[in-house]
Amino acid sequence: MKKILFLLIFLFPMFVSAQTTEPDTIFKAEVFEIIEERSAVRKNGADLFQQNLKLRGLEGQRENEEYVFTGINDFELIKSNVYKIGDKVLLLESMGADNDPQYYIVDYVRTNIILYLFALFVFILLIVGRAKGFRSILSLFFTFLIIIKYIIPSILAGANPLVTTLLGSLVILFIIIYLTEGFNPMSHLAVISIGISLFISVFLSWFFVLAGKLSGVFSEEIASLASIGDVAINFQGLLLAGIIIGLLGVLDDVVVAQVSTVEQIHKTNTQQSRKDLFSSSFKVGISHISSMTNTLFLAYAGASLPLLVLLVSGESVFGNTFDAINNEQIATEIVRTLAGSIGLILSVPISTYLSVYWYKRKS
Repeated sequence: MKKILFLLIFLFPMFVSAQTTEPDTIFKAEVFEIIEERSAVRKNGADLFQQNLKLRGLEGQRENEEYVFTGINDFELIKSNVYKIGDKVLLLESMGADNDPQYYIVDYVRTNIILYLFALFVFILLIVGRAKGFRSILSLFFTFLIIIKYIIPSILAGANPLVTTLLGSLVILFIIIYLTEGFNPMSHLAVISIGISLFISVFLSWFFVLAGKLSGVFSEEIASLASIGDVAINFQGLLLAGIIIGLLGVLDDVVVAQVSTVEQIHKTNTQQSRKDLFSSSFKVGISHISSMTNTLFLAYAGASLPLLVLLVSGESVFGNTFDAINNEQIATEIVRTLAGSIGLILSVPISTYLSVYWYKRKS
């Protein structure tokens, strides 16, 4: 019971806050002294390293205040970081029943390294993409702004996640295409093609989410949204909204490339028939389809890799493959991948046909 209690306090501090009048707080701190260290070996042979540390607050009223983290104990936690003097961490202050504060290191502070990586990304994008790279950065900024300032606040306010995300995605689509590619026939064809493919994927996702009775609640992070605010969130709609946002960027890549392919092949021989133009362009699109479908699958598989490892290990609660597929989290990823892939596959003939029709409209 003591081990279970410690794990609950360390890993899920929200349970502690429910029992006290003082809420838990997290703030930045820096390790300035290692009081004691201890190493051991877990039952599975892995190394276990524990430390007692002194830390100094780095922000607000806690700046320069000293705190002690007691990490040496009889409990074996899954995550065992080794901290050095100068490491910046997030420190959790949790008030006990007697109003006595206890401190736990939640994680490292990674803000700076993420900013450095983003700066490197922008630099390389500008060097390689130049003016178009700059426009893509602007479109990325506006996309982020729409998601953070419109889609998410609307969902939290009780709006239908599916409708809200569709409207927001259409605005994102216009911004991405026209800001990056310019206001021209190619952009018009791309917007129409992506819009049609996106609505097909949304319909398929909606149908199979309902048919499969997928609730959209399959993890603690999602379930915790039920306690946010006074508005009930539509989790099925939230699931569909995630599918839409994840698919939008892939469709943008495939469709813009396909429309551009039709345009370039048409320029090489303006006298070729519609059938020949469609056939030549479609062959290029098929190659793009296979690679992007694999990309979509691998993206979702990568996000679910820990779960897949657990299933393959044979240590999960599922008896066989069919039991695993029946699990809501896995079934959700399957529906997400297949419905998105269908929309992705159909986007190639749709965009190819519309582009061929446009460029050969006078023939």
